[in-house]
Amino acid sequence: MSDFLTVFIAFLLIHLIGDFYLQPGRWRAAKQKSTYRAPELYLHALLQGVALSVPALVLGMDWPSTACLIAIVVLSHWAIDLWQATRHEHQLTHIVVDQSLHVLVFALLAFHMTTDITIDTILGYDKFSDGMLIALAYVLILKPTSVVIGSILNKYSITVTANHPQMNGLVAGGELIGYLERILILTFTLVGSYAAVGFVFTAKSIFRFGELNKSDSRSLTEYVLIGSLLSVVIATLVGTLVSLGFDIKMK
Repeated sequence: MSDFLTVFIAFLLIHLIGDFYLQPGRWRAAKQKSTYRAPELYLHALLQGVALSVPALVLGMDWPSTACLIAIVVLSHWAIDLWQATRHEHQLTHIVVDQSLHVLVFALLAFHMTTDITIDTILGYDKFSDGMLIALAYVLILKPTSVVIGSILNKYSITVTANHPQMNGLVAGGELIGYLERILILTFTLVGSYAAVGFVFTAKSIFRFGELNKSDSRSLTEYVLIGSLLSVVIATLVGTLVSLGFDIKMK
């Protein structure tokens, strides 16, 4: 699989440099303001395609194949960036979808260009099932876990008054904090670093203690504490079960 990874990583490296390091902020603003009428949209897509000719030629592609690669990347990059530019709010979700689509295009191109990897090769790879299990674990601890925690916390009411507007941010940011917390906990559990799991929970508790200490609402403190404990317990259990699955498979 090294040839596929070499091509894919080379394409992805060029894309990330061009999209995040070399693209001026005013270009992003112009695309957001004028969408398909912005010259920057077309120029950026063209530069991204031309830049990929460097790794393509280094990897030994002929000129016709390189020209085809440039055309595909230019058109796909233009279409994906145009979609993002038409979003009125530059939300994290739009950025994730935008970059995921770019990565998918590069993966398909690398898949097409290399002969060392096929669908049968992927399905027959001895680590494929392990990768699927890990992917399932990460998907499980994000939105599904948030829904479960939210349904449990519905039984506990909190009161946010006009005198404490900062509590709105405290509660509203809980879901994102929970996502990050569970990702870290699951990752540390999978690699067997259980001490780091305790560190994550302790660090979160310390940072939030000051905010909760200023609150005169006991219900809010209990609400946050229950949500945090549920988040830690679920992520740790999922990570432990996946690790046990790997151990059983090895035996």
